Amino acid sequence: MTAIIDYDAGNIKSVEKALQRLGDEAVTTRDRNVILRADRVILPGVGSFGSAMAQLKKYELDKAVYEAVEQNKPFLGICLGLQLLFEGSEENGGVEGLGILKGSIVRIPDAPGLKIPHIGWNALSLQNEGRLFQGIEDPYVYFVHSYYLKAKDVQSVKATTEYGVCIHASVERGNLFACQFHPEKSSAPGLKMLQNFIGI
Repeated sequence: MTAIIDYDAGNIKSVEKALQRLGDEAVTTRDRNVILRADRVILPGVGSFGSAMAQLKKYELDKAVYEAVEQNKPFLGICLGLQLLFEGSEENGGVEGLGILKGSIVRIPDAPGLKIPHIGWNALSLQNEGRLFQGIEDPYVYFVHSYYLKAKDVQSVKATTEYGVCIHASVERGNLFACQFHPEKSSAPGLKMLQNFIGI
């Protein structure tokens, strides 16, 4: 069973439907006990970093995230969920994140011909043998974001993409996984990534 953490940050139904399509029992919850009983946990999300951190703390879900990660449960952050796992973001004038992973979230720089937010499909460049990408070659995936990850540990980076700058698009550390893109909206390759996650 997969617990999808609900902290009013959107993008939950599409994740839930993708997991159900793969035959997984997915439960959307903000109940700490349900999260800690689950086989695996997903932190999805779209929106602003500051309000998301405030909502996590309001529902005391930040504590549940720390506990789930400490228990070494397979844990997946998606989009804003990836960003929250890091030390902090430039968004909203600078906000501290959960600090589980080392790195910062910075704004995509303005450049001629580039629209921000970055909305659309981009190719991933895979590296460092990510478990999420087993059986997948040359994936195209769907992004919606204005800020991007600069991870400190380059060995944890399993996929990058180019959008004016080199974006760290996916990271893994042990059983902790995170994607800036939306696997649940990324067609067959995205479903395969979710299937790989379920199988860990």
